[in-house]
Parts: sequence; structure tokens; C-alpha cells
Amino acid sequence: MIWKILLSLYIGVITVLAFIIPIGFIPGLGERARIIFLHVPSAWLSVIAFFVSMLYGIRYLKSKDIYNDIKSVASAEIGFLFCFITTITGSIWAKFNWGSFWNWDPRETSIFVLLLIYGAYFVLRSAIEIEERKATLSAVYSIIAFVTVPFFIFIMPRIMPGLHPGSKGDPEGAGPVVSFKMDPNMRILFFASLIGFTLVYLWIFSLRSRTEILKIKIENKIYREVQS
Repeated sequence: MIWKILLSLYIGVITVLAFIIPIGFIPGLGERARIIFLHVPSAWLSVIAFFVSMLYGIRYLKSKDIYNDIKSVASAEIGFLFCFITTITGSIWAKFNWGSFWNWDPRETSIFVLLLIYGAYFVLRSAIEIEERKATLSAVYSIIAFVTVPFFIFIMPRIMPGLHPGSKGDPEGAGPVVSFKMDPNMRILFFASLIGFTLVYLWIFSLRSRTEILKIKIENKIYREVQS
């Protein structure tokens, strides 16, 4: 319980500092660069969550343990949520920098495609009633889906010309995040935000997984009582 309180305070402090801490000038961004403290960690969390979903999918295929399927789904749900947050924060940033919420920039397009890919994952699960078949197909899909994540997050936006910092032809090179063109205050807060978001992921993942596992155990207990 104490660590949850400390984590809440930690996130609260980071949120406040993200608005008030002096940041150095980043070409083309200025004060709008503060969105990096939310936008980039959200994207980072999506990658982590989708990766963990794939890992538990692999574990399910090896063990056929339904609890691994539950954890795979829980992580995919979190990844999808933060992928959506990444899309929203990126659209807000685009409005102030490019004049429109959506410009079909390669970075915007790639994150939108990921939303479609993982949205299809949940559609697949909802369309199958047999639990073992659902878990097996979901595990296979999670593995195939994650193969696309590095391409759409790290490769495609950098090999195509676009408006987003770090795109092909960007005069500033890899962009303010990849090349860490930040002053010390901003860099420290950025990494602190990454750590905070990662801890939040672990918290939500643990809570979501335990809730679903507990529900399965209760349903199994009720079933056994009815059968007896």
C-alpha cells in the first residue's frame, strides 16, 4: 500500500514539474516541447505493454495455462489504451505546430495502424467463444502483431519524409528525443517520466491481471459447487 502512495506522489510531482520547470529551447518546439513528458512515455509504455503481451502469448502456447492468456490480454489492453493516449496527445501537438489535428504524417499514420492492428486483436477475441481456441489464436496474433510494432514505431517514421521531428530529411537529425537535444533539467524530468510511466504500467498490469484471475477462480469455484 505504501509503494502505491509513494508512486502517486511521484507521478504528481512529475506532473507539476512538467508544467513549471524551465526547459531549454528546442528548435521548432519551444514551450510546446513540454508535451514530450506525456507523449513519448505513453508511446514507450505502448511498446512495453505490447511486448509483454507477446511474451505471455508465447508462454501460453508453451504451457496452455489460462493465466498466461489473461496476463497477455491485460497487457494488450494497457498497450492499446496508451497507444490511444499517444495518438490523442500527438494530435493536440500537431494542431499547435502544424495547424491541424491530423495530417497523415508517417508518425501519425503508423500509430493509427497500430491501433487498428490491436483493435482487431480484441475483435478476434470477442468473436470466438471456445476459451482454449480463443486463447491460442490470441497468443499467435499477439506474436504476429508485435512483429509490426518496431517497424511502425521506430523504423517507418524515420525512413519517410514527414512533419514529425526525426523524419527523413529533418534538418535537426534524429529529433529532440532520440538525440537528447534537451537541457539537463528537461533530460532528468524526461527520464523520471519514463520511469514513472513504467511503474504505473506495472501497477495497472498487476491489478488488472489479479482481478481477472480472481474472477476465473470464483467462477470455477461456483461451477464446482453447482456440479457437486
